[in-house]
Amino acid sequence: MTGGGPAVGAPDGPAGAGPTVEAVGARLALIRQRIEAAAAGRPVEVVAVTKAMGTVAVDVAVAVGLTSVGENYAQELVAKAAAGAGGTAVRWHFLGGVQRNKVRHLAPLVELWQSVDRPEVIEAIAARASGARVLVQVDLAGLAGRSGCRPADVAALVATARQAGLVVRGLMAVGPPGPAEAARPAFRSLARLADGLGLPEVSMGMSGDFVVAVEEGATMVRLGTALFGPRSAPGGTGR
Repeated sequence: MTGGGPAVGAPDGPAGAGPTVEAVGARLALIRQRIEAAAAGRPVEVVAVTKAMGTVAVDVAVAVGLTSVGENYAQELVAKAAAGAGGTAVRWHFLGGVQRNKVRHLAPLVELWQSVDRPEVIEAIAARASGARVLVQVDLAGLAGRSGCRPADVAALVATARQAGLVVRGLMAVGPPGPAEAARPAFRSLARLADGLGLPEVSMGMSGDFVVAVEEGATMVRLGTALFGPRSAPGGTGR
């Protein structure tokens, strides 16, 4: 099976009410079926991306069994955590560009930093959260303005992170723009790069291309609209 468009499940509640447990649960069931067919027995974790959504989305994610929740913006993650969204079960993943002045607010909350892409970020995280678990973000498209380090720089950045006391779990990337199938070579190269470095986690694939990503070796996919329906905010490292 190829392609990865948003799964279709039960409709959400009235406009403005936010996603419902029933709707998200139905979508998740279909998503898991597609992942299972693509993964050939390999476990794949679903990270629920709740950017630009209220705390209800986090509560719903946890209610359907998705305790890994991703946010792109520091202020949103901190605010939702302060409001108790999802309760104590939530494991926060930070997906957006890391601003050094925000690290002190995020450090007590973040379970996995998915967007480590330069030495300055490593230094900031290590200073506030020694032993933090991280993924190194790789730029697969080579486009101006895209976050992520060059593939040629990954090994050195992994070594730098380890020397700083961080635990590098794997690699993360956003697929190149365009049809899902066109992302296949880039996803394959990321999985091979992680394998060559002995890294167990490969976070790649979002709502529009997660099936292709899983077929090419993803161990973690970041899904927003496929689970919760459309949002008003623009793109990012999880959608």
